[in-house]
Amino acid sequence: MSKKVLIVDDDIDVINIVETILKNDGYTVITANDKKEGMKKLQETQPDLAILDVMMTTHFEGFELAKEIGDVQKTKKIPVLIQTSIEVLDTTDPDVIGMAREYRRQFKNRELDVLLIQNNKHNLAGIDYINTLGQNVYISVDGFVRKPVEMKSLLREVKRLIG
Repeated sequence: MSKKVLIVDDDIDVINIVETILKNDGYTVITANDKKEGMKKLQETQPDLAILDVMMTTHFEGFELAKEIGDVQKTKKIPVLIQTSIEVLDTTDPDVIGMAREYRRQFKNRELDVLLIQNNKHNLAGIDYINTLGQNVYISVDGFVRKPVEMKSLLREVKRLIG
């Protein structure tokens, strides 16, 4: 039985590209166009992996969905990859949250609304963003995939997480 991957993105072209890459490599693909549909399909199909876009109908919709996946008992074990064109900061610091907060305290970085951070050595990744209430929110994820999507890097991340 092939592994199931859910893609949640509001851009049909991105969905088609990622879906083709994954299907050609033997994965079963499920798609959704927004957070609400994505969460419904997550709970119905229990995929082995979720690949989420960052910005859909709102700037934070992908982050919110990643948080919801982690908060719900039925879905919290599903690994999450975030597709993004936002620059990802690499760190060797195992305290990824602390590193994000320290980076944001530096004067030149105070205006950043979103930080994507990863520590490849320890397989740690997360999103640190300022929500609409001005609060810092940190969400752990399992990795990032750059947009535009590159087949090799996408498949490398998918295989790392689910084989």
